[in-house]
Amino acid sequence: MAHPLINRDFYDAIIRFDTDEAAQDYYYKTMDTVVERNGRRETLRTRILRAYAMLFCDGLGAVAGQVAGPDEVEATADRLYVGSLGFDPQHWYRMQHHFPVIDEDNYDRFAALVIADLSAGPLREAAISGGDMLLVGELNPLAMSPEQRSAQRVRTINPEGEAL
Repeated sequence: MAHPLINRDFYDAIIRFDTDEAAQDYYYKTMDTVVERNGRRETLRTRILRAYAMLFCDGLGAVAGQVAGPDEVEATADRLYVGSLGFDPQHWYRMQHHFPVIDEDNYDRFAALVIADLSAGPLREAAISGGDMLLVGELNPLAMSPEQRSAQRVRTINPEGEAL
């Protein structure tokens, strides 16, 4: 999801959100910015949630063009791994970025973090330089046995947000 507002400053604001009031202001201002594409006007928040739904909510029966809500983001957050699968919390994207709970208050921030990371953050840089990629596993890996986890279907997401 290439968009000039989704840049490294936006990514950094999301990372600093909990500790920096200026970062919070920047985040909210950016998310509420109205953007236009193909004659369609919507907030950047809506575009991000639509991109998140398209990339990560396919196992939930999402309709094309649907916007991810708190339930969809929460249900899919544990599907996202950085680099490898397993119980190591440093590989689970939501744990690596300190999102132990995803709810009404922060689901859009988590979705924005993922999209911004793919577009302008360290995941993009790592992918370009041949390092870690974002892996998408099966739904609910916490309920899987170790054997199921190691045998799950996995797909990678490239920096442009398309399945490889």
